[in-house]
Amino acid sequence: MKFKLAMIGAALTLALGGVTAISAQAPGASAAAAVPQEAAIRKALGERLTGLAKIDEVGKAPIAGLFEVRVGNDIFYTDAEGAYLIRGEILDLKNKRNLTEERVSKLSAIDFASLPLKDAVVWKTGTGARKIAVFADPNCGYCKRFEKELSNVKDLTVYTFLIPILGGDSPDKVKAIWCAKDSSAAWRSWMVDGVAPPKLLGECAAPNERNLELSRKHRINGTPAIVFEDGTRVPGMLNAAQLEKQLATSSKS
Repeated sequence: MKFKLAMIGAALTLALGGVTAISAQAPGASAAAAVPQEAAIRKALGERLTGLAKIDEVGKAPIAGLFEVRVGNDIFYTDAEGAYLIRGEILDLKNKRNLTEERVSKLSAIDFASLPLKDAVVWKTGTGARKIAVFADPNCGYCKRFEKELSNVKDLTVYTFLIPILGGDSPDKVKAIWCAKDSSAAWRSWMVDGVAPPKLLGECAAPNERNLELSRKHRINGTPAIVFEDGTRVPGMLNAAQLEKQLATSSKS
């Protein structure tokens, strides 16, 4: 985990403002330790914060006297009376760990084995022994850059879930790529070489809606989004060296 000292400042506030969250618990999320103050904290925050989304968990925070409040995959901290709310990160300076980031990573982890790989475009390099899943839009510039970087990573199988979230002709491109005689070749040709996918001939059912629903389920709001076999997810593009480093880290988890 990157230890970000720049994030040490935490805003102390009584209102969430524009913060919104989905209240569904992420798969594999570990519950915070139950506390006797939970009911009082829930009641106080519910009364003091208008428009607060459903609180999923209240538990002990890593610092004595503070309590963790989880709303979806968002983490906040409060006191025993629910009089204050801290939006920020708890850093373990001795061990150089970002405890809040680690907690959020666990909450947002995706069970790789549960992914519907039949709805993904698949290609590999070398033996394909290592695996990642990627959520990508065919009109996403960073996705195209990432696709080129993937060519430099050895022994990798890539499962790409095509999600047309950028509008325009993204849905049509996704369908044309998926329905091509060789969807993997069509995807790579478009993303790496800029060769437009062949025109769709006849009827073909593409998993556009299923993949979009999958992305919503896991709160994937941007592309590319990368998922590793241990459930770790990384939003945004990685270069080949960064990807290799994360692959090595994930394999040790």
